Amino acid sequence: MGGVYGYIGEYSKALSFYEKALEIREKILPANHPESGAFHNNIGLVYYNMGEYLKALSFYEKALGIYKENLPENHPALSSSYNNIGSVYGNVGEYSKALSFYEKALGIREKTLPANHPDLATSYNNIGSVYNNVGEYSEALLFYEKALEIYQKTFPSDHPLVASSYNNIGNVHVHMGEYSQALSFYEKVLGIQEKTLPANHPKLATSYNNIGHTYDKIGEYSKSLTFHEKALGIREKILPSYHPDFSQSYTNLGGLHYNMKEYSKALSYYERALEIEQRSLPANHSDIEKVKKSIEIVKKKF
Repeated sequence: MGGVYGYIGEYSKALSFYEKALEIREKILPANHPESGAFHNNIGLVYYNMGEYLKALSFYEKALGIYKENLPENHPALSSSYNNIGSVYGNVGEYSKALSFYEKALGIREKTLPANHPDLATSYNNIGSVYNNVGEYSEALLFYEKALEIYQKTFPSDHPLVASSYNNIGNVHVHMGEYSQALSFYEKVLGIQEKTLPANHPKLATSYNNIGHTYDKIGEYSKSLTFHEKALGIREKILPSYHPDFSQSYTNLGGLHYNMKEYSKALSYYERALEIEQRSLPANHSDIEKVKKSIEIVKKKF
């Protein structure tokens, strides 16, 4: 049941089920039994999806410790743990640590899995995301395209992982200033997600956000606003009030209203974004610095 609630984005219910299951397992199994590792991992994943990255890291590290004690060094569960820890570091901006864990996961997967296994594609995607975040876009695109090639060979054309790959490639095109190409990939993503996900799923919010951001970049502000408001509407229904995804929505809406010369609205959104980022990110994270600079720029317009 925890897995079902996690899939449909009802994270508090998922957490409740996983915590009850872990409590039962810990009463009947030794403390470091591999099954206990799996439940720590699942709880970590829920916290990760809720944007509580330090809590997620704590559970992921417990799972990794259990797996290291009980499993061979190339076991798939170890590669999953390395991958999950890498994801946390990627989200808090510690990209060199993220890359190190992602490469450990990839090393195991390349030794133990067939060439077109989806877990290899996951590793390629994650390594691509690090390169994307540090501005090495050609490297990012290379890894993202490797992942997409595997997914297209192994899954139906409307599979969520195919959509995820399209999304990642769209992100790189945005960073490279290739907005029409980005929009083409984002629209493919949205087409898949609207068919396969519940109406208020967080991934739909991400797609609406990305399309809105791209329209902002090409000066189509009314379209941008429509998509950003759709994204924010979903997030307000399903996420905790200080989830990091809100800072993304508020930052993008701040930038949009700035471009529309609506400076008081821009300032309000940027200040909300900063409040969330200061609660959820390390003090030296680059996103905090970016929002502070945006606030300074807006204030000069008054």
